[in-house]
Amino acid sequence: MAEENQVVGCHSKTEWTDHFEKGKESKKLVVVDFTASWCGPCRAITPILTDLAKKTPNVVFLKVDVDELEDVAKEWEIEAMPTLLFLKEGKIVDKIVGAKKDELIDKVAKHSALASA
Repeated sequence: MAEENQVVGCHSKTEWTDHFEKGKESKKLVVVDFTASWCGPCRAITPILTDLAKKTPNVVFLKVDVDELEDVAKEWEIEAMPTLLFLKEGKIVDKIVGAKKDELIDKVAKHSALASA
């Protein structure tokens, strides 16, 4: 079970499916960080995501390593890391490619405000 206020790593297809489905049912904003251990910009964005997770408990934050879960990355057509997908009820409502801190903060605020409206 995902704990609130943290970024939850999905290390298997089952974990991913469970968290994805829970997020979809909760009607909360789900932010998925598609990342890779060898990716410098991915490492740079991680503390920002962690901080956002602490500040926005009404948002679900998931992390998927593209090398670990290649099929999930292919399913979502991930071509560059980091790619951050913003999902509502299982559908993409926004996307960021690259470690864009300000854009990430703005989009989490924008979409989480819509979620609670």
